[in-house]
Amino acid sequence: MWALVVRFDLRDESACVGFDALVADLTPRIAAEEPGTLVYAVHTIEDAPLSRLFYEVYADKDAFDQHEQCEHTKRFLADREQYLSGFRVEFLGAPHGKGVPR
Repeated sequence: MWALVVRFDLRDESACVGFDALVADLTPRIAAEEPGTLVYAVHTIEDAPLSRLFYEVYADKDAFDQHEQCEHTKRFLADREQYLSGFRVEFLGAPHGKGVPR
């Protein structure tokens, strides 16, 4: 398994609307076209309305690399810049706990 979290900080409320529209276009394409993407969850943050948190789980590093090469992902990565004030990516180690495959 290969996993990461990304926190996107958005410029203002207008940027949130534009960013959320990009995400709404992106996520169905990931679901339909990326079998190696196991989880691609986008969250709002209760005490940070100008931020979004992505939780992404891939079958392996190759599946993540394939995700990064998809045209819909490349378009999202390019188009998101206009809405951001910053972002942070954290790659995660092997998980353990309830609901995690062994």
